[in-house]
Amino acid sequence: MLKRKSQAEPDSLPAAERETISADICVIGAGSGGLSVAAAAAAFGRKVVLIERHKMGGDCLNYGCVPSKALLAAGKRAYAMRTASKFGIAGVDPEIDPRAVHDHVESVIAAIAPNDSVERFQGLGVQVILAAARFIDKSTVVAGEYKIKARRFVIATGSTPFVPPIPGLENVPYFTNETIFGNQERLHHLIIIGGGPIGLELAQAHHRLGVRVTVLEAAKALAKDDPELTKVVIDKLTAEGIAINENTKVERVEGGLGRVSVHVSVDGRTHVVEGTHLLVAAGRKPTTADLGLEAARIRYDKRGIKVNSGLKTSNGRVFAIGDVAGGLQFTHVANYHAGIVIRRALFRLPARVDNALVPWVTFTDPELAHVGLSETEAAKKHGKVNVLRWPYHENDRAQAERETEGHIKVVTASNGRILGATIVGAQAGELIGMWSLAISQKMKIKAMTDWISPYPTLSEINKRAAYRYYATAPSSPLVRKVIGFLAKFG
Repeated sequence: MLKRKSQAEPDSLPAAERETISADICVIGAGSGGLSVAAAAAAFGRKVVLIERHKMGGDCLNYGCVPSKALLAAGKRAYAMRTASKFGIAGVDPEIDPRAVHDHVESVIAAIAPNDSVERFQGLGVQVILAAARFIDKSTVVAGEYKIKARRFVIATGSTPFVPPIPGLENVPYFTNETIFGNQERLHHLIIIGGGPIGLELAQAHHRLGVRVTVLEAAKALAKDDPELTKVVIDKLTAEGIAINENTKVERVEGGLGRVSVHVSVDGRTHVVEGTHLLVAAGRKPTTADLGLEAARIRYDKRGIKVNSGLKTSNGRVFAIGDVAGGLQFTHVANYHAGIVIRRALFRLPARVDNALVPWVTFTDPELAHVGLSETEAAKKHGKVNVLRWPYHENDRAQAERETEGHIKVVTASNGRILGATIVGAQAGELIGMWSLAISQKMKIKAMTDWISPYPTLSEINKRAAYRYYATAPSSPLVRKVIGFLAKFG
């Protein structure tokens, strides 16, 4: 069990002794956003240099989205075995092998890794350099044995776990998302500092795999989401046996391997939480160190590199995308940014970021998905709004699957334009896609009633919520008069 390693020092080889490469686009960082830019630019015949100092695929493949969802999938199978009695099947307590679970996670990563490999990108015509990159002036980067001059640069270095300055933490072994998936031991009591999406996903995954879990959150768990719907998630995790402590300040940490003591303060009173292992999931920070941003005249602060709506930095040659640019930290945002950069850098099109189009999902069970404006945001921006809801328990497929927890909440303007949607429940991450499309195309709610949903599917929840917009129509005196008038004609 290791702490996050410090970032690698830039290569100290003098610039004059390096081989010079000229390129159309130089991409720094081979995570999802950087890979998307490199592949697209190469496909259009541009000369591309891609620099990565660690692992191809970045955080998402190696330490984030992929391993976490693989671990959640394992936990879901274990939970299904325990709770099978509701389907008339005797439930059993599964025997869990931590090493075999680890191997499952690694095999999922290995299956996806070829898509992000050096070999694949070299085959696409991209020159890949595995080394740390550093700007030495506004138009030059050094990496390994090379000096790269390019017309455009794209910084896609992502983010790393934020480790808060908790007294004693430096002397206690702890996991972050960069180390937790390498674990092959049986964990007995995992204490998680942080109640955001990462913390709660890993809390539920580990608990379902037989680990006692305590979550310590300084404010509110899943604070960025609608509290009406987050309550459904929190209640479910609590009912499963996960201890979620909100408004809990961590004062200090002590202990060693197999024994951790976390001293916390709640409403001014202090007590100690004892566990065997510790996971720090207190957020993320942009990876900007050792990039030589000052030499390139690129402005940045602790929140990331400063960019305009077109993702251009204070250096006109340089774009920054994904987590390192601050803002929403999701893999699909990095890919969205990549598309904007390609349109701007290659085709000189006036593409701009619109965060209102960005959906996000917390992959707990039930899932929590959102896109667009929340009810509060919509009311502040548009005044009078309509709020439409529909519960999962009114859906026939949800009943058949015993997945009746949750509901959908849709917000529209007074003229029916769809402003936002939030879903808590089974497959919410899949169901939110339709609302993402609707918002991106500025659709009105009527459009969500004009399609035919196959029966029985969870997608009917989307349509039933849309119909709620017209729920008062049957009782409208005007509508009744019109129908009565038309009835006179046979």
